Amino acid sequence: MNNNRRRNFRTRTQKNNFRRRGVSTNSSNTNGFNNNGNLNFNRNGSMNNIHNVEKTMQKYQQLAKDAQSNGDPVLAQNYLQHADHFLRRYNELNEKRENFVEKIVTEEKSLTKGDSLDEENKTATN
Repeated sequence: MNNNRRRNFRTRTQKNNFRRRGVSTNSSNTNGFNNNGNLNFNRNGSMNNIHNVEKTMQKYQQLAKDAQSNGDPVLAQNYLQHADHFLRRYNELNEKRENFVEKIVTEEKSLTKGDSLDEENKTATN
């Protein structure tokens, strides 16, 4: 065995761009918010995707069923509260999506009405 061989590890370069908790080294933090971990919890926006929210909600519902069948009503209630939170988030995202679709449809209708009025005005002036 080569236990006597000395290992040569690569040294890490010092990185100054990592985030320190509660300490802001730059002066760009002028918006009044402190830089705690909860402010930017989901940076990738995964809980803005309605499919991820639905999947997470179903996961907590299944965990609640499993906890209930194992005879732990406190844990089951905890999971149900989590599932309820994601249900509210799911409904909120669904409502946003429906409002967005309605807005697009009304804009398309107004554009087609505007185009038809322009065509009528052109034919009337000719």
